Amino acid sequence: MSTPVSHQWQLNTFGPGNLRYVETPLSPLAPHQVLVQVEAVSLNYRDLMLVENRYGISPTLPFTPGSDMAGTVLDVGAAVTRWRGGERVISTFVAGWLDGAAPADAVALGGPGPGMLASHVVLDAQWLAAAPDTLNAAAASTLPCAALTAWVGLVENGKLRAGQTVLIHGTGGVALFGLQLALLHGAQVIVVSGDADKRARALALGASHVLERSSDWPATVMSLTQGRGADLVLETVGGANLGRSLQALAVGGHVAFIGVLDGGELSASGFDLIRRRAVVQGVSVGHRQALEQLVRAVDANALQPVIAAEYPAAELPTALDHLARGPFGKVVLRFA
Repeated sequence: MSTPVSHQWQLNTFGPGNLRYVETPLSPLAPHQVLVQVEAVSLNYRDLMLVENRYGISPTLPFTPGSDMAGTVLDVGAAVTRWRGGERVISTFVAGWLDGAAPADAVALGGPGPGMLASHVVLDAQWLAAAPDTLNAAAASTLPCAALTAWVGLVENGKLRAGQTVLIHGTGGVALFGLQLALLHGAQVIVVSGDADKRARALALGASHVLERSSDWPATVMSLTQGRGADLVLETVGGANLGRSLQALAVGGHVAFIGVLDGGELSASGFDLIRRRAVVQGVSVGHRQALEQLVRAVDANALQPVIAAEYPAAELPTALDHLARGPFGKVVLRFA
């Protein structure tokens, strides 16, 4: 089939006000590539940070943001056997990371790798996974980064199991998926948040307890667990918050470290780390095999991601404004 043009968001100078929705011709497919019609793209806070040039890396300009895509395969290259055309697919956040340790040439989509905020994308056939049968495109697009980060941190690395207590910070995309996945595995969930409305909504989603961030929540966690502490912590804040998470951790507990909202410098007591024989493990999303395992879990348990809002593709600036305000759930762009 003929290769169409792509209508995509492009940034030539950093700053949200410099985003432009442009028409770009796509190159013909190489033998290992596929053409995907994009149906939905889920935004991550990382996307906003990259557009504002405050993520720690500066993508080569011009670039197209966005990493998390759901769409349909339209055409495949001559050497592609993984897809035939017509399949519903989602992107893998770290392109080229299929299993095990990430190879040196693996690259994150949406900066520095190619971006997904486009009507059509041409990608390596290995950079895609099958979309869940039980989710529409908007919901499926939320899985590649936020959901997979929570899955790897809690399930793959943390070995989450029924009866454990999981402490989750905040109510962002990763945090809410962490809440849903912990409940799916039969765990008790304690959420810490500074927003009263979001605490109420987390409670309605199934959290056992919601705690005010400005309170002495480490002591409350210890009290709620009869002095044992949380078995797993989804640490999304960083900074001095890591030290407080260690105070609330059970002996032998696991901290999945995924966020630096309080900056890249960490503060914690080495004595707490030793006394609790704690494991603190950084999480940088995950590989394709883990994403495929997550998709199977989503389908088997009818898990429905929390979506705060959906916007037409042409309204990216409005969607980014919503993202900056800290939505309860994911913000999604829909492509016609």
